Amino acid sequence: MRVFDAEATRDALPFERLVEALRTMFADGCEAPPRHVHEIVAPAGGTLTSLIMPAWSARHYGVKTINIAPANAARGLPGLHAAYLLFDAVTGAPLALLDGGVLTARRTAAASALAASWLAREDARHLLVVGAGAVARLLPAAYRTVRPIGHVSVWARRAEAAQALAAEWRGQGFEACAAPDLGAAVTQADIVSCATLATEPLVHGRWLRAGSHLDLIGSFTQAMREADDDCFTGATLYVDTDEALQKSGELLGPLSRGVFARTDVRGTLATLSRGEAAGRRSRDERTVFKSVGTALEDLAAAILVYETIGG
Repeated sequence: MRVFDAEATRDALPFERLVEALRTMFADGCEAPPRHVHEIVAPAGGTLTSLIMPAWSARHYGVKTINIAPANAARGLPGLHAAYLLFDAVTGAPLALLDGGVLTARRTAAASALAASWLAREDARHLLVVGAGAVARLLPAAYRTVRPIGHVSVWARRAEAAQALAAEWRGQGFEACAAPDLGAAVTQADIVSCATLATEPLVHGRWLRAGSHLDLIGSFTQAMREADDDCFTGATLYVDTDEALQKSGELLGPLSRGVFARTDVRGTLATLSRGEAAGRRSRDERTVFKSVGTALEDLAAAILVYETIGG
């Protein structure tokens, strides 16, 4: 069994190849049952939440385990740890152990870029990133594989975090700056990508201009939201999988208020990849993509890492 630490996992997942690996896996499909959620109570008190996400195809079987320990902040440790195990689907033999945190962050950014390959205008050059976390940090590099991103602006609740991230991106060759006013930044962006843990809307539909693409990553529970109802009014909506309509407060709230109906969702990454759903139809069309993540993406990324080193 090969072992890939954080650096090795990152190096084996360049976005150019990862986006295409996701495109192929969504088109071909795989088995991805609902995640298991377990609450583990420690003898000394405190609770650890463990998410177990399996998926398999004809040749490979993988399982990601994510452990969430809120009390780790007081211990000076990250609150989330993850690992991915890849097996041979025929023999059951273990093939590789990968850093789950790096794998998750990179496949999440790559899924947004994959969606944008159909939904963002082909001449989209200005990307606004909302948030300054692990996924947000990767978004410009991921988007650059599918659109000619030249200018990147970033807004975060902590101005110093946004400024540090902009400096990092300038070192990668982007024209990048921190945006002090989120509303003004949204009005200027071709693509707005949100990767936060917000529970109240940050982006308002009245700020979004015609022809823009809104990418919503952060809301993966019913209590979370990054966009207000107006973001969906008059826009064309896509999701990564149908599970998004069951899990995300981003969609459940507007659904309950009649802002849109389930039948208004035009497509998923699978139907887009298979050519069963149409992407953007005009320059002025406003598009919205909501993702919650899927074990299919983890499996595609893990296989890419393993095959990159001659597995």
